[in-house]
Amino acid sequence: MKTNKIRQNVLPLITAMIWGTAFVAQSMGADYMGAFTFNTARAVIAFAFLLGLCGLRAIYRRRKGDLRAKAGSPRDLLLGGLACGTALTAASYFQQKGLETTSSGKAGFITALYIVLVPLAGLLLGKKAPRGVWLGIVLAVAGLYCLCVNGKFSITGGDLYVLICAFCFAAQILIVDHFTNKVDGVSLSCAQFLVMSFLSAAGALTETLPPLELLPQCLGPVLYVGVFSSGVAYTLQILAQKDSDPAVVSLLMSMESVFATIAGALILGDRMNGREYLGCALMLAAVVLAQLPDMPRPKAGAAQL
Repeated sequence: MKTNKIRQNVLPLITAMIWGTAFVAQSMGADYMGAFTFNTARAVIAFAFLLGLCGLRAIYRRRKGDLRAKAGSPRDLLLGGLACGTALTAASYFQQKGLETTSSGKAGFITALYIVLVPLAGLLLGKKAPRGVWLGIVLAVAGLYCLCVNGKFSITGGDLYVLICAFCFAAQILIVDHFTNKVDGVSLSCAQFLVMSFLSAAGALTETLPPLELLPQCLGPVLYVGVFSSGVAYTLQILAQKDSDPAVVSLLMSMESVFATIAGALILGDRMNGREYLGCALMLAAVVLAQLPDMPRPKAGAAQL
């Protein structure tokens, strides 16, 4: 139980830190290639990285004499990979498409609304989130607004693309929640990026490839996003969701915006204002609230005693 609690709390925060610090690399890569082309490159790199990891694990287990099947049933792995990969492909595309006409701050805020969509969808599926999580979600949305949105908030076409992205990310989180106890987490992550590679490559046929002379400028950002933001972070997300509440995990992963703001201040020299400090404080308070045990409701008639 203690191990599950550590996994549920620590791995999503590491995931959020990787995603937050990788945003600069994603923006740089998007300057040189279309959304489908960029996502194809990152997915292929992530799949190759995870396939190598699966191979190393198999060699290690064989040397230890542990020959038991770890990946789960092939049917569950196939269905999980198809479902997760399709949702992730759609989410990544709509996010990148939205960024063409909306600000990165607004895109970050709207994308992170999956922290509201996940527990709402959970209610429809018969999963109730504790009251502390709902209070944490309210604080997190307020904190995200302070961190991400500067000036007047208005809705544009790009914002609608990013809103669709938020729904797709919420779907991916819930699909992972369904399959994570049926199949091995690393194998599921590998399968989802294989599916994403093929789907994104099909879309990339409609885009113009970047010139070969721009390859050195593209290579660094794509490698970083492919290995760390995709291969490592999404695998940690799947491992974190094993035996965990998806609402709590999604709330912790929304700390991505906090890490992005802090990284901008430390690495790029951006100066944080009072609004951003308030946003960070609200996000941290939301995370603390989500970890508090749910207080039992008083039984009927207890007030009469």
